[in-house]
Amino acid sequence: MIKTGDPRSLGIPASEARLTFDTELQELGGGPRRRLLMVDDEPAFELSFYCGTCPLLFRRLETAREKLSLESMQERLTGTLDDPDDGGVIDAFGTLLPKGEYLPLLLEVEPRLVIPGREGDYFSGEQVTTWGIDQFWGLPEYPHTPYYRTFETAVDADAHLYEFVVPMVPPTWNERERVEEYVALMEQGMVPTAVAISTLDVCQPAIDRGDDYFVHWGLTHFLLDGHHKLEAAATAGRPVRLLSLLTLGESLSGAEDTARLPALRTQSRTARRIGR
Repeated sequence: MIKTGDPRSLGIPASEARLTFDTELQELGGGPRRRLLMVDDEPAFELSFYCGTCPLLFRRLETAREKLSLESMQERLTGTLDDPDDGGVIDAFGTLLPKGEYLPLLLEVEPRLVIPGREGDYFSGEQVTTWGIDQFWGLPEYPHTPYYRTFETAVDADAHLYEFVVPMVPPTWNERERVEEYVALMEQGMVPTAVAISTLDVCQPAIDRGDDYFVHWGLTHFLLDGHHKLEAAATAGRPVRLLSLLTLGESLSGAEDTARLPALRTQSRTARRIGR
């Protein structure tokens, strides 16, 4: 954690915002309605279900094809942001978001790229230890996207915080030349800044079916700007700053949970040990 701001009202009417949260329409005789992150009126990600007892989820959908960078902020974000309010970045990205209350968090992260189903994958690792595999499919949840793991720490003996950075499009869509440019800058000591809209989803299964029954706090950052920077940082093993705009109204967590988050984010990184 570098710095946190005060909660603030940001955004424009949802009908004009490029990024919104929504619930899909209920079809007659259909299953539960999905909670969605929308980009340009298209479903981009399916998120954790509203019940709070289903597994944590960010699943990329077929219509997730757009980044949300702002050309006017590129020069400012190539360098290090030292305060959430530096250079009007929050207000600029607020024009992409729906009206609501947001908590700005300025973080420094060292991202590690994870491929679903491979080593380090939360969905086939820590999540399975608590929920087990999906009872219908007989498989772990699958996010349909590579993603970055950046931090985790204990909330208490019965809860653990996991942090993820999720690109709007896969790293394979990034321009190789731009990634290499950022790698070179980082190796010279530069720490550029990325921007994300974030959710804090607190999930706990209703029934103990796994080997380690505890509450999962999922802090998920969906990248608005910084796709090349995150890949470069993961490639070079270097840090990058992340300005997170945490949505308070669309997260599956209460005011007491979000109030604890800044302090939790200053703790040492610690992995969960099964049963503890």
